[in-house]
Amino acid sequence: MGNWWRTKAGQWGSKGILAAVLATGVLQLPAVTAEAAGTSMDQIRVGLFLDLGSTYKSTTPVVTLSSGQSWSAGVSASSGAPALVSFGANETAKFSVDGFRVKVLSTSDAKTAADAYKKLNATADKPVIFAASTGAGTVYQVYTGMYASLQAANDAAARTAKTAAGQLNGQTPVVTGGNHLSAGTYASEAEAAAAAQQIQAAGADAFVAVQPGGDGGGRYAVWVGEAADASGLAAVRSAVSAKLPAATLSEVDASQPALIIRSDAGSSPGSTAAVKHIVVSGTNAKGWITSSGDQLKVAERSGRTYRGGMEISMVNGQLALVNELPFEQYLYAVVGGEVPSSWPEESLKAQAVAARSYAAFQISSSNNKFKVADVVDTTLSQVYNGVASEAPSVIGAVDATEGEVLLQNGNVVEAVFSSNAGGASADPTEVWNSGGAAFGTVESKEDVAAQNGAKTWYHVLLSNGITGYVREDNVKELGTATAAGLAKVTVTAKNTNVRPLPLIQSNVEPAAQMNPGDTAVVLEQVKESGTYDWVRGPYTSAELVATLKGKTSTAAPSTISTLEVTKRGPSGRAIQIKANGQILDVKYPDMFRSALNGLPSTLFDIVPTGSYTVLSANGTTTKVSGTSDTSVISASGTSSIAGKGTIVMNGDSKARRIEAGEAFLFVGRGNGHGLGLSQWGAKGMADAGYGYQDILKHYYQNVTIVKE
Repeated sequence: MGNWWRTKAGQWGSKGILAAVLATGVLQLPAVTAEAAGTSMDQIRVGLFLDLGSTYKSTTPVVTLSSGQSWSAGVSASSGAPALVSFGANETAKFSVDGFRVKVLSTSDAKTAADAYKKLNATADKPVIFAASTGAGTVYQVYTGMYASLQAANDAAARTAKTAAGQLNGQTPVVTGGNHLSAGTYASEAEAAAAAQQIQAAGADAFVAVQPGGDGGGRYAVWVGEAADASGLAAVRSAVSAKLPAATLSEVDASQPALIIRSDAGSSPGSTAAVKHIVVSGTNAKGWITSSGDQLKVAERSGRTYRGGMEISMVNGQLALVNELPFEQYLYAVVGGEVPSSWPEESLKAQAVAARSYAAFQISSSNNKFKVADVVDTTLSQVYNGVASEAPSVIGAVDATEGEVLLQNGNVVEAVFSSNAGGASADPTEVWNSGGAAFGTVESKEDVAAQNGAKTWYHVLLSNGITGYVREDNVKELGTATAAGLAKVTVTAKNTNVRPLPLIQSNVEPAAQMNPGDTAVVLEQVKESGTYDWVRGPYTSAELVATLKGKTSTAAPSTISTLEVTKRGPSGRAIQIKANGQILDVKYPDMFRSALNGLPSTLFDIVPTGSYTVLSANGTTTKVSGTSDTSVISASGTSSIAGKGTIVMNGDSKARRIEAGEAFLFVGRGNGHGLGLSQWGAKGMADAGYGYQDILKHYYQNVTIVKE
């Protein structure tokens, strides 16, 4: 689209190479030496589910695992993690940790359990149904949770009593926990299961637990009760002793790791859906799951399959799932998840080195951001979607650069990257108010590669005053024009959608529809909104006030009548914005993206659609508002045109409609923070014949590429 709409367009991409001369690393994290990185790059730990509060939060009470090959579960110990429970190829099992839950009800009626499950599943108290054999039949036990604290579990018990009131039949939901009694050890799982069944028949909860044995195998025990605290455990002992006076009960040492083996009836008790449900028990216990095929599927992560093993533990009272695998194999999925595998080999190699450096920095830095994990599987670290993202071309690029990282002054560079720099990479001061000597604004003209093959869209004005965009393959030019010289078009198919933005958004209603024979005036032609060029909005004052809430240190105006970029950084990115003359004081400049309704980048101009100042050829300005008569303003004068609102036109015959009322249109370039490697820029440079080292040294200044 034309630069006329970008009042600061001349600053974008015009600075050339501008290195930031700052001594600290990006975000001012501690330096990571090459030696430190080299000792840490054999394995990597990726957090899939983890509750770290504001740092990272992705939780689930249960994870469902399977593998195409035989697989097993054990608990981590100083001597390793011998298999304690084995599973066949394609067998599914569920896993959780031994914490606070709510036992909502027990019933021998499968329908009652299923009805309770259905009601609870519609709430935040997610249910699970355990099936226990009593000899006389099966009892279905409906639980919810887990919960991070005893108080949270008590609150949940009160909620579930109301939710499942129709299925309780006089029962009261009770809080359970990780305190157990042992009724003895047995030579086999079958013997332990038979003993547990006898205790269940007497009306007490009992289940098989397996602990590591001294011979590297498992030692089976029957555990009784699941109390939330010591007083609850004493009550369990008293009740069981009264019914089974011959039973010998001892308190289980909570520090000893074990796997509790239960039966999970799924959402359809009584069906064939029952699977083993393994509960990891013990203070600081870590369950360890591996497959002979070295691949495990996680149902709760969209059914993705991952290389390596899975560790299950409890962090902050919630289940934590960490995927541990060889570092280089992790990169197979990361590179394939970050960029298309069809891209040129040299761009894939550049991405591999950048991703390796970024991960190595996180592994070796002392901030321990993700506690039990080195990285997480989202863009907080790098996109990691498992083996589905792998491809031969990606694996080849990772293998060809094996061990290579970016160094500066002997330290590993935190080699951040983004999708598209929009023609100029960002300076650190435009992103996080901090910087590093490896980063600075450089020209990134090859970012335009993102537009190759993109459709052209016609920005049109309909006879009823509505404006929108129609894609080129649906447009037929009529060869006629308005008095102001604007072309007229029609469409080639019935019910052609006129889109509010120049892209197809399936979840957004079209602005209008056209049929063959309907005519519209062409205001301008633009490329499809993508990662290079984009348009967002127009957003009303109310929409922007809502999205700004909580993102500025002082309250934003209750109504926004003016919004303008008042200061830009070296690459042209917005670093200061005023609303009604008041500075919007966000924590760091890149936060403007989320504060202004999720903009792709901060390399933008703001076009107020309620009013506009037009500069004429002789230097005079004219203030045009949406309440003005319908007209076209050009350097040569004013011409009338049918329709509502005001049309502002420049000397290049590009026009824009001004709506009545205040609203704000954002027109920009780029996608992401823009710091470091531009992925589309790397693709464009590779297309032009540049090698991966040339690409990396363009986007990261004063660096060397070293094989560790």
